[in-house]
Amino acid sequence: MLESIWFVLWGVLWAIYFMLDGFDLGIGTLMPFLAKDETDKRVVYHAMGPYWNGNEVWLITAGGVTFAAFPATYAVMFSGLYSALMLILFALILRGVANEFRHQVENPRWKSIWDACLFIGSLAPALLLGVAFANIFQGIPIDEAGVFQGNLFSLLNPYGLLGGIFFTLLFTVHGAVWLAVKTEGELHDRSAALAGKLWIALAVVAVAFLVCTWFYTRLYDNYLQNPFLFMVPIVLIPFIAVGALVMLRIYMARGHWWKTWFASCTLIVGVTLFGVAGLYPNLLPSSINPAYSMTIFNSASSPLTLKIMLGVALIFVPIIIIYQSWVYHFFKDKVKTSELAQEEGY
Repeated sequence: MLESIWFVLWGVLWAIYFMLDGFDLGIGTLMPFLAKDETDKRVVYHAMGPYWNGNEVWLITAGGVTFAAFPATYAVMFSGLYSALMLILFALILRGVANEFRHQVENPRWKSIWDACLFIGSLAPALLLGVAFANIFQGIPIDEAGVFQGNLFSLLNPYGLLGGIFFTLLFTVHGAVWLAVKTEGELHDRSAALAGKLWIALAVVAVAFLVCTWFYTRLYDNYLQNPFLFMVPIVLIPFIAVGALVMLRIYMARGHWWKTWFASCTLIVGVTLFGVAGLYPNLLPSSINPAYSMTIFNSASSPLTLKIMLGVALIFVPIIIIYQSWVYHFFKDKVKTSELAQEEGY
């Protein structure tokens, strides 16, 4: 029972991370295409500035939960996917440094270097996280000893790359919608128009990813073999995700940008939970032999550790949620170009 509770928490934490940091990654990826001058770029940086480092707390939390609750899975994951995870880490470092260093020197070349770092540090994690999770969904080549029998390039298979494109589109739509929420004038109009165009590509790739998931993974078989996955509310997750994708476009057409952003949040959470629920009870399925998979039962910590960690999580996760809710409420207004001259950051 404790293992299953931690599996749910593990999936929810990843979903929250993708929902919150997803728009940061999308904004950084889109900045070269939306920001036409220095004022636009400063607005873009301000649109993510108060949130991005707080959003990454959820990445640390999700990684920490994997380490504390399922240490054997953590060991296999961080040794097998070491190269991919290091690339993600370096890219995230680039993004963080760009946010802190760009405004330190008033030199166009200096700023261009950090703008390029922000772009790379946003696009690479979005793409690689999609590649990583698509490979987890279809299974990675781990043997009976938990040793990864592949390399970085074996992860770049057709289904993995399709997952990378899917995640990148999810995050860029999320980022464009956030910019439409936080900006005004021409930058708002460009963000809104681009969000509409990216939505079409997202819908096409989402359908392709769902179809390929039938052929490349055992997620649907797992749903059919575990009747409890049809329990409400789990069975509603895919319908909620599809509904959110449709409502995203409807709210977009009506210009209701806050509702559009919440629909985008619901879509990302729904997609993540659908994939994670389909894995149960696996955490890292083996593509060599299902018997070699890392599950919640063969990789969990002791019951005492899980109980102590659950108490810690029940105390501190609500505190983090309350703090971040206050941050989002405090900085809820649009970024105005008239206020940039008074701001020292970014």
